[in-house]
Amino acid sequence: MSQNAPIPPDLLRWAADHLSGVDQVTDVSWPRGDSRVWRVSAGAEVAFVKISPSTRDYEREIRGYAYAARVLALHETPRLLAVDPGLQAIMTSPLPGRVVRDLPLQPEEERHVHELAGRLLRRWHDHSGPDSEHDREAIRTSMADHATEVATCLENTTGHLDDAQRALVQCVARELPELADGLPAVYQHGDYSTRNWLWDRDHGHGLIDFAMSGNGIAVEEFVWLCAAVWATRPDLKAAYLAGYGRTLSDTEERALRLLVTRLGVSYLSTGITKRDSVLVERGRLVLTRMAHEYQ
Repeated sequence: MSQNAPIPPDLLRWAADHLSGVDQVTDVSWPRGDSRVWRVSAGAEVAFVKISPSTRDYEREIRGYAYAARVLALHETPRLLAVDPGLQAIMTSPLPGRVVRDLPLQPEEERHVHELAGRLLRRWHDHSGPDSEHDREAIRTSMADHATEVATCLENTTGHLDDAQRALVQCVARELPELADGLPAVYQHGDYSTRNWLWDRDHGHGLIDFAMSGNGIAVEEFVWLCAAVWATRPDLKAAYLAGYGRTLSDTEERALRLLVTRLGVSYLSTGITKRDSVLVERGRLVLTRMAHEYQ
């Protein structure tokens, strides 16, 4: 979706039914193909409307908002105001704060924000119901699928890897399925990265975007942070886990390294196939961090 895309007329009519007197609409979509979000206002009243890219995303997001309403305070998450299954549209309330990914925070404040993020996620996870055998089987299948994907990626990337990287990628294919049953399962946010954290000095830490929420292993919530942040900022990992209230077990740490490696080799393989230099460099960076830098 391009920035400044006009809101579809049927979506605008629906939004006006729930927010009378709409007088301003602003495209606030992320700069990626399937993001379709608008800020709508009627005088001082503001809401956000979103078209989900798929029925699965729409249903997951509605469940995620219901879960968030039970678990998080009003200042920590938007509330679902209206839904339309025909349009696959949702309307949500605004939330104080700015996206953390874009904020030039000083190190001390940044550590504080990451500690609060860990604390919020722990509360989110602690309200998870017991995992069922169906959930466990889905986790086993997911880990087996990751292993299969990595084996394919290895064939495409082996000439681009050093010995340590190649050995680690081979470990992903071999070990991930074996670790599946020993990893704690939770109800995940699913995309717990800094682009979905909001920070406001008066209201604290907030959380948005529940389209990826669902059952899975807890350690998957840390994959993006480990790849993009923790490898070079161990102080932020320490702050985050202090807020989360526990360190990761040896099994979780191993699974995390392997899952991040899977992400890196997937970036690299896709980048090579599509001749996308950005993805190639991203994959190389992640693999270098996991094989040589991350502790």
